Amino acid sequence: MLTVSVKWQKEVFKAVEIDTSQPPYVFKCQLYDLTGVPPERQKIMVKGGLLKDDADWSTVGVKQGQKLMMMGTADEVVKAPEKGPVFMEDLPEEEQVVSLGHSAGLFNLGNTCYMNSTVQCLHSVPELKSSLVKYSHSGRSNDLDQTSHMLTVATRDLFNELDKSVKPVAPMQFWMVLRKKYPQFGQLHNGVFMQQDAEECWTQLLYTLSQSLRSPGSSENIDAVKDIFGIELESRIHCQESGEESSETESVYSLKCHISHEVNHLHEGLKHGLKSELEKASPALGRSAIYLKESRINGLPRYLTIQFVRFFWKRESNQKAKILRKVDYPLELDVYDLCSDVLRKKLEGPRQVLRDEEGKKLGLKANEKSSGSKDVDVKMTDVEGSSNASGESSATTSQEGVPVDKETHLTGIYDLVAVLTHKGRSADSGHYVAWVKQESGKWIEFDDDNPIPQREEDIVKLSGGGDWHMAYICMYKARTVPM
Repeated sequence: MLTVSVKWQKEVFKAVEIDTSQPPYVFKCQLYDLTGVPPERQKIMVKGGLLKDDADWSTVGVKQGQKLMMMGTADEVVKAPEKGPVFMEDLPEEEQVVSLGHSAGLFNLGNTCYMNSTVQCLHSVPELKSSLVKYSHSGRSNDLDQTSHMLTVATRDLFNELDKSVKPVAPMQFWMVLRKKYPQFGQLHNGVFMQQDAEECWTQLLYTLSQSLRSPGSSENIDAVKDIFGIELESRIHCQESGEESSETESVYSLKCHISHEVNHLHEGLKHGLKSELEKASPALGRSAIYLKESRINGLPRYLTIQFVRFFWKRESNQKAKILRKVDYPLELDVYDLCSDVLRKKLEGPRQVLRDEEGKKLGLKANEKSSGSKDVDVKMTDVEGSSNASGESSATTSQEGVPVDKETHLTGIYDLVAVLTHKGRSADSGHYVAWVKQESGKWIEFDDDNPIPQREEDIVKLSGGGDWHMAYICMYKARTVPM
């Protein structure tokens, strides 16, 4: 670690730290925070010329206490709207974010697109933000390790920074703590941080938050993450050879969409994912035998996460290879036929209420559709203007999670609110991007520090079949009804 001073225009920034284990691009992100000059505009004079983003610090020759010269112009203030008495630059930055209609992008700190896309998807969940806001610096429970506490605080602070910033954010503190908690994300190759699997980052981050965002004071020990993302599965395990049968229940945070030559649609892949074969010891036969495990959903979450199982380990190349097959997925997903009989009965009432509401809005008669319909063709009209896609007006809970008026019920119908895509042939290379639905109903593509508006009809085209971006993780939000 070196400490230098940096002169820019008439200002001198003293005691700026350089972490020589990280590329100069990270140092430029620090200077961006100080000066407002984006990294690509920075010209930093060093021995032998200008400092390059990927230069090796050991050959640059920067010394402790050295004074560096930087040239470059800062970002322009957001231009004022053409009409209206209030100029945007006169607004607080939080209000500028509202005017833009989306939150900030995240700088890539060196193959960190897997992390950036994960953060942007999870940042779009208001219930998760509410739970993080309630988490205090001193609120760590005795059974929570220090690094999990630090990662939770870093996640909360990064979400807060994204909400308040118009300019791209450098997630340095979050990245540093993530690597400390999970060292695999700090792997280096030729001195450069390696690309990692976004699904692994997603899973590990949610696991940490599930440990920290509990309510130890309550008798129920409420798990906020399980409440938001938890899926209860009920499984029947049967051995055809011996006739043995058992059942088990488990809680998971995502469903798997298995991809084979038979799978063309998400729904088919989910059915495949709920069936599996496993080999284990059979007490009746006195040896190992093949068991068939068939699962049904017995408890649904507010946010349903689905992972497309696109990667597998290829022994010949010794890396994760990718299945490029096209698998279509809908903007609206009905999982009724994947549920247990017990859950289906619970869903029938709310589904009828939902159909009646939709029918009234479209001038249709009630009771026109059966509750077990695989695809729901009628859409709620107020979904269009809501990132929450469940019609927050009739909804569920307030931002603080307190029930409003009537109790809300799940229907088994979900609306797409985020897609994490991968472009490339291997999970540990290529590029990850987040596509997130905003509160306005518009979609934004978060390609690291560059947020790009997109059309909804283009979101479902990220289904694979080539080298373009293809869905790796889809997140759906539950459509609920008050009863």
